[in-house]
Amino acid sequence: MEALLNRPVLVLNRLWQAVSVCTVRRAFSLLYLGQAQVVDASTGEFQTLDFGAWHDFSQFHEGAEHEFVRSVNFRIRVPQIIVLMMFDRLPKKDVKLTRNNIFERDHHTCQYCGVRFDRKDLNIDHVVPRDKGGKTTWDNVVCSCIPCNTRKGNHLTHEIGMKPLTKPKKPKLRTFLNIHVSNVPHDSWKHFLDVAYWNVELSD
Repeated sequence: MEALLNRPVLVLNRLWQAVSVCTVRRAFSLLYLGQAQVVDASTGEFQTLDFGAWHDFSQFHEGAEHEFVRSVNFRIRVPQIIVLMMFDRLPKKDVKLTRNNIFERDHHTCQYCGVRFDRKDLNIDHVVPRDKGGKTTWDNVVCSCIPCNTRKGNHLTHEIGMKPLTKPKKPKLRTFLNIHVSNVPHDSWKHFLDVAYWNVELSD
């Protein structure tokens, strides 16, 4: 039961934009207090239900794909998505300069040879090398395959003729959630997610 109550639930703001993830326990608390409603997509259309309606809905919609929280007197389905009734803002988060976010920005493609690689075969290159004053900033780092990274070494781009395919720059601000697309627990989430990555922020 404890593991089930700690499962993730996608949280939408009043404008139906994904803003965060909470636990099932927290979702039930928000539902019971009337601060949120369940967003259900099991009928093929997104419909919202308050706590009472969700309780009644749970009694008549069985299925092996559904999980339930049970008490002595009743059972209720675990929600996958909730929408907040009063909150209409997006979280004010900046795009973190992380290895994964750089790979995502550059589409996992080496910016020198133009070949797309698995993440394990990629590295981060400083366009202006650090030993020549280059900083670890969005406009000075690019995704690079290991052979190209080794070939460029600590040379400047004009010295070795290895100009990046695209000018590196900071991505536009988006809603960032701590979710990787391959780890999204429910297909119903994908409609709402603008996927990106959190990891350790890079610095000099």
